[in-house]
Amino acid sequence: MTESTAELAHPLQKRTLQTLASAQTLSGLGYSSTVAAGSLLVASITQSEALAGLAQTFGVLGAAAMALPLANLTRRGGRRLALGSGYLIGAIGAVFAIAGGTSRILPVMLLGTFLVGAASASGYQARYAAVDLAEQNTRARSLSLVVWASTIGSVIGPNLMGPFGKVATFFGLPKLTGPYFLSATMLGLGSLIIWTRLRPDPYLTSVAGHSEESSSKTKVPTKEVFNHITSIPNALLGLLAISMGHLIMVAVMVMTPVHMAHVDVSLNIIGFVISVHIAGMYALSPVVGYLTDRLGRQQVILIGSLILISSAVIAGLSPANNEVQLGIGLFLLGLGWSCTLIAGSTLLSESVSDHYRAPAQGTSDLVMNLSAAVGGALAGVIIAVLSYGWLCALSAIPIAYVALIALNQIAKTRT
Repeated sequence: MTESTAELAHPLQKRTLQTLASAQTLSGLGYSSTVAAGSLLVASITQSEALAGLAQTFGVLGAAAMALPLANLTRRGGRRLALGSGYLIGAIGAVFAIAGGTSRILPVMLLGTFLVGAASASGYQARYAAVDLAEQNTRARSLSLVVWASTIGSVIGPNLMGPFGKVATFFGLPKLTGPYFLSATMLGLGSLIIWTRLRPDPYLTSVAGHSEESSSKTKVPTKEVFNHITSIPNALLGLLAISMGHLIMVAVMVMTPVHMAHVDVSLNIIGFVISVHIAGMYALSPVVGYLTDRLGRQQVILIGSLILISSAVIAGLSPANNEVQLGIGLFLLGLGWSCTLIAGSTLLSESVSDHYRAPAQGTSDLVMNLSAAVGGALAGVIIAVLSYGWLCALSAIPIAYVALIALNQIAKTRT
């Protein structure tokens, strides 16, 4: 970073964080409101509960598909172009979902959920925008604040299904399309905030004055980016922490309601356990960011990995009707995910060169979302063939590997 950029870093960083946090709150509100509604809408169209999961699957695939294009847009035109476009595509997707739900045309509705996934991809990449201009000793805290901003929307969004369902019926549309009205509005506002307030652009400012190679706007091949990440031990650890932490979180989280439903636990109790899990994911993000800056990236990755392993043990040994033990396990599952995501993202961003930074961040989100898709698919098979306890045990294996790598790197730095 040049001297002139460094002078602008502090005031610009504050404005950047405020803008990103505002957009994240709105996008979280818009995206979370569609999660349950999408599954119910698909079930309503197809008259099959077995197909209800298609909405979530297409949303995850949409986020994965948009990860690299948004990273390339960042290299070409900065965070404002990438994030603003992602939120706008998500808003358009919500309109498609409304049209598909109203006409009861499943492909159109699923196309909508796929495009809404672009907003999720923007939400993930917004955390990287928070560290573009951050100083080394505050990078994790800056990133964690943007992650934390998702808390408000994620908690409030699902509770607005009823009121916006009434809005839809007022206009003569199916009740379940109501949350997509909210989604289109919130994501559109999020895009507007990014376009109007995220200037000067944090990414373009951070690379200003660097070599022509570093600021090149040409597309970098994904294989080349992946080779660059894997050639740097810290970057590879960051990628593994992000993806494996996400894998165990998704695998255990999506199957916990199924596990509890085996003994006819009420939906209210199941909802409470999932709410506790979401609180673990986001509520303590600023604390995790502070510890990451204070203790070190590898140390918090190790702590997060151990928390995830302990959560798998606690949840895996819990009877299906023990909501207290499952609540503790799921809270720790969210907290461990927060640690691996924040510390891993910070470590990855600061370990790669400027030339590869944006595409490396996009690659990490691609791998993370694909891990979630694989984890969610395998989780259903494992719990059907074996049990919820076996799912938790098997899910702990990849994150235990991450813990060993982090421990090894910590040991090397102390010798």
